[in-house]
Amino acid sequence: MASRSELGEFLRSRRNRVRPEDVGIPSYGPRRVPGLRREELAQLAGISITYYTRLEQGQSGQASESVIEALARALALDDDERAHLHDLARPTPAKPRRRPRPAKVRAGTERLVHAMGDVPAVVLGVRTEVLAWNTLGHRLLAGHLDPAAPGRPADRPNLTRMLFLDPHHRDLYARWPEEAARAVASLRLVAGRHADDRELAELIGELTMRSPEFAALWAKHPVATCVSGTKYFRHPEVGELVLDFEALLLADEPGQRILTYTAEPGSASEAALRLLATTVHTRQTQLTS
Repeated sequence: MASRSELGEFLRSRRNRVRPEDVGIPSYGPRRVPGLRREELAQLAGISITYYTRLEQGQSGQASESVIEALARALALDDDERAHLHDLARPTPAKPRRRPRPAKVRAGTERLVHAMGDVPAVVLGVRTEVLAWNTLGHRLLAGHLDPAAPGRPADRPNLTRMLFLDPHHRDLYARWPEEAARAVASLRLVAGRHADDRELAELIGELTMRSPEFAALWAKHPVATCVSGTKYFRHPEVGELVLDFEALLLADEPGQRILTYTAEPGSASEAALRLLATTVHTRQTQLTS
């Protein structure tokens, strides 16, 4: 039922986004809805208003492929939104909501991350929990936390939770609103694919209750795949950095990915990142000497 409710909310959010005049529907006088009416969307998609209403109200089960595609076209959804609509309209059969075992990172993956000594790298789980990080990744993202924290499932860091609830981590981002919007859009996509994930639901519930900013963004139903892009940092040790990130998906560990950060060659950010790496190496030498 949760996925059916999500489906209705998502359809309404995208229906409200489409202006009648943009799809050739005459608009006469004031309208009670900002976008399309239900009957208008049903007409554009070529389905009955009764069936569409049942879909939006969560009273219909698995929608057919043709109906999903017709709605996606009528709403002008992008690729990420289309995939999300499929996840919501045709969810996988629900599994018993037993608490899953804590995710683990493979030893080989952890060694790989630590071998990337001059590149900040973090291994993330499905729920954006930190499963491992190398020393530079830790210093870049969460130098105020215990570097061994990812090894403790009970209190391992979570990048989305930190972004909204940890003031130290929040201050790290020079463009926090942009980063917050990206994080919520990515989490929405994951939530649609893992509707039966109890811990993911708990994370979303916690953030909704404790962060009005998260709740406001979540209510807009943003959806986006965030596997690469640029992040703007204001680091307490080395100052401003503009870093490109890449999320490298692990084929044999569904949902896990390695997040890496690099700077443009010859840039001030590359110099700052090199300075941070030097600081890390100096501290490690002091600790071992």
